[in-house]
Amino acid sequence: MAIDNVKALTFDVFGTVVNWRDGVARETKTALSPKGYDLDWHGFADKWRACYQPAMEKVRTGERPWVKLDILHRENLLLVLPQFGVEGLSDAEIDDLSHAWRRLDAWPDAIEGLTRLRRKYILATLSNGNIALMANMARHAGLPWDAIVGAEIAQSYKPTPQTYDRSAAALDLPPEQIMMVAAHNSDLLAARSRGFKTAYVDRPLEDGPNKTKDLRAEHDFDVIADSFPELATKLGC
Repeated sequence: MAIDNVKALTFDVFGTVVNWRDGVARETKTALSPKGYDLDWHGFADKWRACYQPAMEKVRTGERPWVKLDILHRENLLLVLPQFGVEGLSDAEIDDLSHAWRRLDAWPDAIEGLTRLRRKYILATLSNGNIALMANMARHAGLPWDAIVGAEIAQSYKPTPQTYDRSAAALDLPPEQIMMVAAHNSDLLAARSRGFKTAYVDRPLEDGPNKTKDLRAEHDFDVIADSFPELATKLGC
């Protein structure tokens, strides 16, 4: 099989491994409800997430120099807070809330699947999240990574080619010995164009009731699975 020589699995994290929407809604409610706010917490999470791609695009296009995702998350938070009438937070409170993305929970099947996969493969993030963000999230959620590569290593954001190329180089493996795992078709297509093998894992609840894309695997990826345990089974783990 084409995947027999795969030695490492790299993972998209937000949405594929962790449930960003419920986690950000929970963290925002925890931070703001004691101050008397009663917001649409999931609506807040959606608005914050909607700033994600536009902020990274300014870095990808060279409109601004490289800056890590923690900083973009904080800047985006400052854009969203006034839209919900939130004001008067201290710098420390804004810093803490901006780190909500470090405190996301794994999808219920993720730890079991990752634990099985790690018996056979090196497991690494290949995320737009920076190293500190990924490390703190791993501690919070119990994610068993062997390595953190991706945007900060590459000084670029997916889906630019160098994000995948430099991540493969950091793992000291040719791309064809790495399988990218994601719930997003575009991420997998970008990885495949750089020589990676690909695995699509379905996450129908990533965007809650608002999900309009990535409803299924839209291409002939090497592996297609409904969950991480199914992925592990298909990869012989």
